[in-house]
Amino acid sequence: QVQLVESGGGLVQTGGSLRLSCAASGRTFSSYGMGWFRQAPGKEREFVAAISMSGGSTYYADSVKGRFTISRDNAKNTAYLQMNSLKSEDTAVYYCAAVYGNILSPRGSTYRYWGQGTQVTVSS
Repeated sequence: QVQLVESGGGLVQTGGSLRLSCAASGRTFSSYGMGWFRQAPGKEREFVAAISMSGGSTYYADSVKGRFTISRDNAKNTAYLQMNSLKSEDTAVYYCAAVYGNILSPRGSTYRYWGQGTQVTVSS
């Protein structure tokens, strides 16, 4: 069982930066692949980024590649999403998710555990 709590969302201007955190409970955080997803109003949830158990492999949606960076600190049981050069279309609720094993997947159905989400609003 893993419980996930996101933080770090807020209001930022176009071109600005935010860093989201995802704090996980439990002793086996390093045994889980982690992902970030987002959902804008009226739209389906979409994949943002994923990271392997060790952090050695990452995978990004084309829409955020070069602007967002996913990372993790297994000693702190925390995953991060550094978001730079933010655009209005990045406005959404951002969710972190976990899947047991060294899995790197863009599919939401792969992930068993989800956080409650944190709102990111980018104003122009």
